[in-house]
Amino acid sequence: MKCPQCNIEMTPKTRHRINVNFCEACKGMWLEHQELDELEDEVFDFGEHDKGTLIFSSTPTAAKCPECNSILRKFKYRLYDLEMEFCENQHGYWLYEDEDTRVLELMKQEETRLKKNVKAEDKWAAMVRHMHSSSFFGNLRDRLR
Repeated sequence: MKCPQCNIEMTPKTRHRINVNFCEACKGMWLEHQELDELEDEVFDFGEHDKGTLIFSSTPTAAKCPECNSILRKFKYRLYDLEMEFCENQHGYWLYEDEDTRVLELMKQEETRLKKNVKAEDKWAAMVRHMHSSSFFGNLRDRLR
């Protein structure tokens, strides 16, 4: 498989426990469609639904898919400040040097944010349950008398 940037043969390499096709020249990597999910799952354990939308909009690039030769499209990864390229035929994603590490960082931040939201929602739900309890209304009634 040839690098979409350098047009040289990529080599299999393991990065963050994911097998990718790696370009030794530009340090970019090709992740097959499911490998991006596997990479995200290394740090994000809330499930696929809570990760958010992957691609909102995209623009064509000059690079071609190493699998089907179609034009790759550029997009902002889950609306973060990280641009990636993808094959519209769902063959995979092109990541530049160390962008896989950036994906892990972003997913870890997202997981932390979601944990805080879940904790806040749990506290709110407990407060609402308490406000609907008979003891809450009884105490309120007694104070208003």
